[in-house]
Amino acid sequence: MNKTALVIMAAGMGSRYGGGIKQLERVGPSGEIIMDYSIHDAVAAGFDKVVFITRKDLEKDFREIIGNRVEKKIEAEYVFQELDNLPEGFTAPAQRTKPWGTGHAILSCLGTVKEPFAIINADDYYGREAFVKLHDFLAQVDMTKGGQYCMAGFVLGNTLSDNGTVTRGVCTVSESGYLEKVEETFSIEQKGDIAVAKTAAGEPVELSLDSAVSMNMWGVTPEFLGELQKGFAEFLKAGAISDLKSEYLLPQVIDKMIQEKRASVKVLKTEDKWFGVTYQEDKAAVVKALQKLVDAGVYPGRLG
Repeated sequence: MNKTALVIMAAGMGSRYGGGIKQLERVGPSGEIIMDYSIHDAVAAGFDKVVFITRKDLEKDFREIIGNRVEKKIEAEYVFQELDNLPEGFTAPAQRTKPWGTGHAILSCLGTVKEPFAIINADDYYGREAFVKLHDFLAQVDMTKGGQYCMAGFVLGNTLSDNGTVTRGVCTVSESGYLEKVEETFSIEQKGDIAVAKTAAGEPVELSLDSAVSMNMWGVTPEFLGELQKGFAEFLKAGAISDLKSEYLLPQVIDKMIQEKRASVKVLKTEDKWFGVTYQEDKAAVVKALQKLVDAGVYPGRLG
């Protein structure tokens, strides 16, 4: 059985609680943040360590806010997503202020993560079922074969916000349960018993509420980091280095590997409801939903 790691993308976190920083919103009955629940579920599922992707200038505050508590439950490591972490020969434009997206974030793990690992966002609540399914897949995956990945497949209707539109990776899944294509789809909102949205080209589209969607919860093996490294250099060479808004995104990298038949991605369907503070108005609903889970005995009233 393989050891497994949970990688949490948290480089967008602020240096202290409050200030409208959604990753640090207190949503649990004892002041827990969403990451507390993800780590609790990961530990229960059997993950062996957690790797936080943050920024060097936030390391001290990050450890005080959550890291020191987590280290009492599970092995923890830190890697840093920095704007100037670029391949040789490239320099970030002086006007650029944001890092290069989720693919660039995971690339920060190169040299640190050597076991199969799951990837999640810091500010999304995924539910217990998804962590169990990803762990079990990664614990048994054949490490001698590259490109055998998995993804938590959420039901679109379980991932919408009542307070505005959302962006989701809408998935095409084969009859055998493998990802065939993932398309970033924008401005999704429910209208009666369907969802309406816009494609990347801005064209209107209707979606079934039962559609499978990606919430950036992936399971990959260590050689994926080499794929990211190679692909990032190609991405920058193609002109992204001069585009101040360009992002190197995980779904696009994985989709490209699928189309080139260099990867297979098993879609692990979960019925759990996603929560997240996409909008400030979402916080009250998340607080209520987590309290309901505590009342049902899914979580204790205080996470240690």
